Amino acid sequence: MDYFIDVLTYLLEGSKITLLVFIFTLLSIPLGLIFAVIRKISIQPIVKLIDLYTWIIRGTPLLLQLFFVVYGLPILFGPAFLFDELYGAIFTFIINYTAYFIEIFRGGMNAIHKGQYDASKAIHLSPYQTYRHIILPQTLHKTLPSIGNELITLIKDTALVSAVSISDILRNSRELVNRDFRVESYMVAAVIYLLFTYVIVMLFKKIETRHKAYYGER
Repeated sequence: MDYFIDVLTYLLEGSKITLLVFIFTLLSIPLGLIFAVIRKISIQPIVKLIDLYTWIIRGTPLLLQLFFVVYGLPILFGPAFLFDELYGAIFTFIINYTAYFIEIFRGGMNAIHKGQYDASKAIHLSPYQTYRHIILPQTLHKTLPSIGNELITLIKDTALVSAVSISDILRNSRELVNRDFRVESYMVAAVIYLLFTYVIVMLFKKIETRHKAYYGER
């Protein structure tokens, strides 16, 4: 029993890093929404730049991006780009998940009928008012399941930071296995990840239920 308590204590220390990366990466949600709107209303060169960004980020592994930011940038550009591993990981995760959220919100906006835009013009709403009161609320409503799925994936993806020597849940559990030749720490780590994902699932179920009630859906 004492061993399990020691394992749990050490892994909970690592969970602080996991939650830190997760919380900061949540910034990618508003960033993705902003860039999706810019892409929707902007001129072609900016649209092409955003499309190029999402293509590169979504087309390459997150782990490769992590290695490039933490280890590659200092080699290419010198010590000025020598990030602390944790800062580099957070930056990489934000850049990566922003690209995915851009596509999620773009799909949500494309699913809104063109008549909504025409009706907004008919009642003389400005573009800002149209997006603020009509397009964005519906976009968020339509994309809630996808956002929830991405956040579940994010919790699991945080384990990749262990590859750049950051002491998260996975790295700490691996250290215990290597030290003690016992696998209990892996099982405890799995339970912690499952609890985190359970909280996200329950939270988004409540949010979706409220949204469905507001929009009169069943």
